[in-house]
Amino acid sequence: MIRFVLALALLSAAPVLAQETASSTMQTTDAEPDPMTALDRWRAAPTTVFDAAEISLDDFMWEARPIVVFADSPNDPNFRRQMQLIENRPEDLAERDVLVVTDTDPSAESDIRQRLRPRGFMLALIGKDGQVKLRKPLPWDVRELSRSIDKMPLRQQEIDDRR
Repeated sequence: MIRFVLALALLSAAPVLAQETASSTMQTTDAEPDPMTALDRWRAAPTTVFDAAEISLDDFMWEARPIVVFADSPNDPNFRRQMQLIENRPEDLAERDVLVVTDTDPSAESDIRQRLRPRGFMLALIGKDGQVKLRKPLPWDVRELSRSIDKMPLRQQEIDDRR
């Protein structure tokens, strides 16, 4: 009889112990903040330059106009020149919802590189609809990029909506 009472007491205490363990585990998990997504980071700092390996272009559809700068090395003279041109006028690109993405590691075979298949240096402008709007084999000035963007129908609509 004593064994039965002892066993019953242990069985009734087990759910309480399990609840205490679960609640302490849940508190630890809840305390960890969720990391910001690439889209959140871009919204917080629109002049941020992203590496192609860390993002998916699909996450930015209808939000941003990606400009992807490809090269076989970060030391490529055309790549360095293009990045210098971009860094000189980041506010012009931010005003047009441009997301700057770089890919200088062909061996990494990023999703973006596989999709656009560059050979050496290449600049690609992608619309908010996810379609490639422009490919250039040489660096392009931000002014030229801005003019190309401003001619896009969606950009025209954005300009009209701001008036």
